Amino acid sequence: MTAATSKTAIATEQASRYLQQLCKHFAHKLPVKFDEHDGEIAFSIGECRLKADGAALHIDLAAPKAEDMEQLKDVVIRHLVRFAFREELQVDWQDA
Repeated sequence: MTAATSKTAIATEQASRYLQQLCKHFAHKLPVKFDEHDGEIAFSIGECRLKADGAALHIDLAAPKAEDMEQLKDVVIRHLVRFAFREELQVDWQDA
C-alpha cells in the first residue's frame, strides 16, 4: 500500500473563483475548509489542497493508495472544467 501524490499548476486569472466554486460544490457532501486563497477537500479516496494566486490555481493531491490517484484527479478536474467552461485549461500533472 503506497501513498501517491500529484500536483499541477493551472494558469488562469480566475484561480480564486474556481477554488471557491470547487470547495462550495464539494462542501455539500464532504469535509471542506477554504477561503479566497486556500482550500482543502477531504475525499474518501484522498485529499485535495488548493492554492490560488493571481496567475494560477495550484492543486496538490494525496491518496493513501496509488490506485485511487487517477480517480481523484478525474473527479477534481472534471468539476473544475465544468466551472471553467469559458476558458481552455491546461492541466499537466506531476506525479511524485
